[in-house]
Amino acid sequence: MTFASDRITAAHRPCGRGVARAMAVAAALGAALAGATAASAAEKPDYRSAAGSVHLRYLNAGGGDIRAVPRIGLSFGERVMRAELDSGSTGVVVAAALIPGFDQLPVISDGRLTYTSSGRVMIGSWVTTPLSLVGEDGASVTTEPMPILAVTRVECLEQSRNCTPNDDPRDIAMVGIGFAREGDRQAESTPEKNPLLRVSAGTARKGYVLRAEGIDVGIDEKVARGDFRFVKLERQEDLPDWKAVPACISVGGASPAACGTMLVDTGVGDMFLTVPPSEAQPGPLDDGTEIAVLLGDDSASEPLYSFTTGDGSQPMAPARVHLDVSDRKKPFVNTSFHFLNGFDVLFDAEGGWVGFKRR
Repeated sequence: MTFASDRITAAHRPCGRGVARAMAVAAALGAALAGATAASAAEKPDYRSAAGSVHLRYLNAGGGDIRAVPRIGLSFGERVMRAELDSGSTGVVVAAALIPGFDQLPVISDGRLTYTSSGRVMIGSWVTTPLSLVGEDGASVTTEPMPILAVTRVECLEQSRNCTPNDDPRDIAMVGIGFAREGDRQAESTPEKNPLLRVSAGTARKGYVLRAEGIDVGIDEKVARGDFRFVKLERQEDLPDWKAVPACISVGGASPAACGTMLVDTGVGDMFLTVPPSEAQPGPLDDGTEIAVLLGDDSASEPLYSFTTGDGSQPMAPARVHLDVSDRKKPFVNTSFHFLNGFDVLFDAEGGWVGFKRR
C-alpha cells in the first residue's frame, strides 16, 4: 500500500508541543498502585498463553519523545489516509466524502459525537464497513465490518475552544480507541465502535499497549513483558464498558489530594484538570505550580508522576493546563499525550485491566 497525499488535518484538538524532563516520578510506584482499591498489588493478568499482537508504528513517530498527536494510516480499500489516533474518544469518525462508496454502505442510524476539548460536534450517519489500520512500516490490521461515523456536517458548542461550522467537511479522520467515554457527550461511543476491539490478532487478548512511538494491537506475553503495574477496573452498571481509571490529583501541594478519575488522551497536547475549590482558585495557574497525579483512590499514596507548570524541561508536562474549579464535578485529569514520554499504557478490554510501565 502507498499513502495518498491527502490533506487530512482533523484539527479538532489543540496539539501542543511540550518538550521536557519529568520533575518527579515516585520511587515507590508500587506503593501508589497498592493504594488503589480497584486491585491489590498482588493481582495482575496472565498473558502467557496469548500470542499474535501486531505493532503499528505511528506515521509521525520520531526517534524519542512523542511531541504531537500520533497519526495512523486508515484505509477503506486501496487509498490510505492519515488519521489521528485518539485514546480520548471511541469510534472511527471520517468525513463522508472520504469514504469510498459511502452512499451504498448499510446505514445503522443517525450519528452524533462531540469532542469536548475543542467543542466540535460531528454529525452524520453510522454506517457499516470493514477498515484497515496501517503503520509507518506497512504493518496493518483489518477489522470485521463495524460501525463508523460518516460525518456530513460539523457544528460547534456555544463555548468551543477550536471549532468552525462546516456543512461539507472533507478534512476529518479520527480513530478513537478510548474506553469509559460515553459520559462525555459521547453516548453513542460504546466499545463495539472501537476498531482495535474488532480485529483478530491470533490468540492475543482484545486490547492494546500505547507507546511513545507506536501501538501494539492485541495483548500477549511479548507486549506485556516488563514491570507493568496493574489496576483492575470496575464494570459500568448500565453499559458494556469499563469505568475510568481511578486517580487523585494534588495542585500546589494540596492535601489530601482530590480523588476522581484519570484519562490518558493521545488526542490532545494540553492537560484538562477539574478539582474542587479546596485544591485551587479559579483562573490560570501560576508558573511554578506543582501538579501531582496519584494512581488509585488513596489520597495518601505517592504520586505516579508530577510536574511543575511553566517548566519546559519536563517531557511528561503538557503544553498548557486548562483548569476547571468546581465543587459539583468529580475531580478529573486528562494527562495529554505527553504522559507517554514517561510510561507505556496497557488496556486489556477483555479482563478490565490497565497497566503502566515506566519507560
